Amino acid sequence: MRRREFIKVIGGAAATWPIAVRAQQVERMRRIGVFAGLAESDPVVQLLVAAFRGALAKLGWTEGGNVLIEYRWGGGDADMGRRHAAELAALAPDVIFVSGGVAVERLLQATRTVPIVFTIVPDPLGSGFVESLSRPGGNATGFMMFEYSLSGKWLELLKEIAPNLTRAAVLRDPAITAGAGQFAVIQSVAPSRGVEVIPVNMRDAADFERAVAAFARSSNGGLIVTAGAAAVVPRELIIALATQHKLPAVYPSRDFVTGGGLVSYAADFIDQWRRAASYVDRILRGEKPADMPVQAPTKYELVINLKAAKALGLTVPPSVLARADEVIE
Repeated sequence: MRRREFIKVIGGAAATWPIAVRAQQVERMRRIGVFAGLAESDPVVQLLVAAFRGALAKLGWTEGGNVLIEYRWGGGDADMGRRHAAELAALAPDVIFVSGGVAVERLLQATRTVPIVFTIVPDPLGSGFVESLSRPGGNATGFMMFEYSLSGKWLELLKEIAPNLTRAAVLRDPAITAGAGQFAVIQSVAPSRGVEVIPVNMRDAADFERAVAAFARSSNGGLIVTAGAAAVVPRELIIALATQHKLPAVYPSRDFVTGGGLVSYAADFIDQWRRAASYVDRILRGEKPADMPVQAPTKYELVINLKAAKALGLTVPPSVLARADEVIE
């Protein structure tokens, strides 16, 4: 090849380089859907999303750089949640990250092909989201909220803090598998602790408000708030009811306690959102949800609000305080 022809060929190839680079950049841009059952304005959601974004960035995924993220929020509205789930599924992103059992259910009704990574789900196996914990088998995998044995510890903890307790109202969502499962464990532990447990359904705020008020008319009572979307949305109302009726209460997440509740024992959900980013990363790099095991929490936190204890006339035993991961003065 003559020198002038060689230069012409090289020059022509060089002219196409920017186009090739741009094409590669387009190819590298991936899409993630994020769907949470709470309102976007909820301070808890903002902390969780920040943790997720930060973990993605450490794994090499920069929002607006090589990944686009589509957000949808449920806000406790069932119709809105179904609509948002359908919207995200229709966008066919590379993966959808979802928080909460109800939100997972709606997404799986909308798609059985788009990969899904879930977190803060009480019972993914019993709810039918996966075929097994070790090999999920479908298009969804992720991180469970807790193992059912944790539910028994809520009653034990409440009895330690309020030793005169003889009755406990268990606030639960009867429409989900986890509602029955959590209550069953609490009920199995109750006789050994000398406590009678009474289920209170949380599907309607006015109904459970009346039920708690009726329960509080007798002495030596307390509340156990089980995990589920039905408890998260009216969080402030539940805390207010416990305060109003002078009922010691144990909650399924720390945000109840930072909001004025007495005590919580739960997984570190911020840590779960961070860990979920690693599953999103693995799917973006080619792995399949069907082969990625559902993971149990690796860290549980005991959080105690001493101000709430004082308002209830309770003295938290030193043995309980010594176990606490966080004490709010």
